[in-house]
Amino acid sequence: MKEVLIGTTNPSKVDKYRFILGERDYKFVTPANLGITGEPDETGRDQLENAVIKARFYGGYHDRVICMDSGLTLKDLPRDDPRQPGLHVRSPMGVRLDDDGMLEYYRSLAAALGGRTAACWLDGTAVWNRGRIYTLAEPAEAADEKTFYLVDVPSGKRHDGWPLDSISVYTDGGYFTDDELRHITQSSPDISGAAERYRADLRRFLEESLA
Repeated sequence: MKEVLIGTTNPSKVDKYRFILGERDYKFVTPANLGITGEPDETGRDQLENAVIKARFYGGYHDRVICMDSGLTLKDLPRDDPRQPGLHVRSPMGVRLDDDGMLEYYRSLAAALGGRTAACWLDGTAVWNRGRIYTLAEPAEAADEKTFYLVDVPSGKRHDGWPLDSISVYTDGGYFTDDELRHITQSSPDISGAAERYRADLRRFLEESLA
């Protein structure tokens, strides 16, 4: 059994990798399990560069590490709009927010955009395996297939570590927090093509790079 450090303090990301890889061949640990209190300085130009920065940092503590970073695009805002979160989802407009602050900020932004705004996440994943770095970037063409709505009315449920799930709604209806399995698997009638291929590629990438 391989022990793998999931380089995050977000419990929902840990659940995601447990689902993708299963727990028969892997034992997953977190920075808290290893007493790691420092955090990497995420200065990358995109989500993949940030994932690599995190993987190198946590690689100083463990032989095998998985790290992910995500960028959020609001499709109803121009790319150069200062409200466009991009890599700075937790620090929009340069202000670092906790989970409650994030929920209120993006709820208010959705309200200002008419009650909802189309959005998408794209991920970058990096694996550290005994001194070597392996990377996988989610393709830009997957963005349209992963579109959802950020809305101004939150659901009554929360996902620890992913507060925006409470105001995220699938294009065919239902909050991200309504169906735990659908949320973890990211299943949706809209997901096909590039997004579907990426999901399969991600599992294969993780298994091969952790070998």
